[in-house]
Amino acid sequence: MQLETLALSLDAHIATVRLNRPDKANAMNATMWQDIRRAFEWVDRTPEARVAVLQGEGKLFCAGIDLQMMMEIAPQIHNDCDGRSREALRRLILDLQDTLTSLERCRKPVLAAIHGGCIGGGIDLITCADMRYCSADAYFSIKEIDIGMTADVGTLQRLPKLVGEGITRELAYTGRRFEAAEARQMDLVNRVFDSREALYAGVQEIAATIASKSPLSIRGTKEMISYARDHSLADSLNYVATWNAAMLMSQDLSEAMTANMEKRAPVFKE
Repeated sequence: MQLETLALSLDAHIATVRLNRPDKANAMNATMWQDIRRAFEWVDRTPEARVAVLQGEGKLFCAGIDLQMMMEIAPQIHNDCDGRSREALRRLILDLQDTLTSLERCRKPVLAAIHGGCIGGGIDLITCADMRYCSADAYFSIKEIDIGMTADVGTLQRLPKLVGEGITRELAYTGRRFEAAEARQMDLVNRVFDSREALYAGVQEIAATIASKSPLSIRGTKEMISYARDHSLADSLNYVATWNAAMLMSQDLSEAMTANMEKRAPVFKE
């Protein structure tokens, strides 16, 4: 799949999605927003892809939204009717939100491997991933407050569920930079690796382990965890009972049990 702002590859059931505007610090221009959605829709519908790793080329993981794109919004939504202009802006924001939600919508787990800076829209992006890992040189900032706007594509909604409301408020109100060690302490990332090379190797190893599991079971597990985050315990228990009533008696279950008894690695259908 050819994308203008991303590099996409697939090897051993692992899809690697790389933000690929290194000369612009991977700032998210209009094309990149659409490419992100296209990439993760491709991962979702491609049976050979069982897990995805999200990386960034160049010195920074992501510098956030491209300011040139911000400057182009006013003429893009212009209308003689103020109400229609405001409606157009709302639809644009909703579309950008949907772009990032494509990571959550993707049935396959998404692992973010973060190096260097992850700023503004970059945090919106990584909070949509299933897990986040970073190198020791990584740093983060919810930068929207410093350009006079309220972050509007997911950080303020997703981050409190990852790190808690109090720390989210502090980071969002101040826009301060925080480093890899603090990101680990607050549970924004699962693990900090010593170098970028160690980060990529470590995340690939985790991704390979996930890719070796039952694809159907992995998809169900992601669905259940995501559902439980936003629903009551009773609703979530009811949903998983209904899910397994439909999905449990699968070839994956038979293969996993047989392989365990025969002391061999299971081989699952795509």
